[in-house]
Amino acid sequence: MDFLRFLEQIRTPAVSAFMARITYCGDELFFMVVAIAVFWCVSKRDGYYILLVGFLGTICNQFMKLWFRIPRPWVLDPDFTIVESARAAATGYSFPSGHTQNIVGTAACICLTTKQKWVRIVAIVLMVLVPFSRMYLGCHTPLDVGVAFLMALALAVLLLPVMKKAEENPRLLNGLLLLSLIVTALYWAFVTFYRFPADIDADNLCEGTKNAYTLFGCLAGLIAAKAIDDRCTRFEVKAVWWAQILKVALGLALLVAIKAGLKAPLQAILPVYPATAVRYGLMVLFAGAVWPLTFPWFSRLGKRA
Repeated sequence: MDFLRFLEQIRTPAVSAFMARITYCGDELFFMVVAIAVFWCVSKRDGYYILLVGFLGTICNQFMKLWFRIPRPWVLDPDFTIVESARAAATGYSFPSGHTQNIVGTAACICLTTKQKWVRIVAIVLMVLVPFSRMYLGCHTPLDVGVAFLMALALAVLLLPVMKKAEENPRLLNGLLLLSLIVTALYWAFVTFYRFPADIDADNLCEGTKNAYTLFGCLAGLIAAKAIDDRCTRFEVKAVWWAQILKVALGLALLVAIKAGLKAPLQAILPVYPATAVRYGLMVLFAGAVWPLTFPWFSRLGKRA
């Protein structure tokens, strides 16, 4: 807490505003946009790599939050103040930092796979700034950030050689996806059947349960999408740069529409959490198997021009 109090003393309105914006790069939305853009436009293998590091990292992060149940800094020390603009997104238990987990896992994957120097520089800058922003804003302690940083980095490093071997042996990736689904099922069993203490924060437990169903749906959808791509689609990611932008913009718009449009109908026929799993599974299936059917058209746009 001493370091957080030091940062609290040197806060300025301008720096606080900048940190409040840069911290959004650790949101799940930023992770999904980057992962999908890589999957659709750069490399399917690298897309699977980023997604798996992100999904497995989220499971580890959520498990540790519910296992250790460490309160936020301003709860540990009532005299400590958070930057108010960051309070809305600083929900749940503090340890470890989810934003740090997201950005370090994503940026590390990019650094380990790209040959573009400027992309590596941007990724490294975000790997430093986003974790620092979580402490500057008062959302996390150095321990929260440090453990999440090391955990995300370890996942990215450990999975890289597996992903490289998967290029020669596609069954290896299938096995890794199945293993990730099993790990998600174990996490679901933990949040469902473990006897948590009576003083556990109910909102935290609900969020952890929702994430279990969400991740299970995402991984089930990813497995189905890969099976379809392996047998039928076999899509290619190459296209002229402006066609790539169009591909991502239209695809993401459709994903947002699917996410919003399916919520009410699915919840009308299923309980809330299973409906969430089905909705995210269908979204991933669309992203991995349906939207790629349009990619040959996007690749021809540049040739026509």
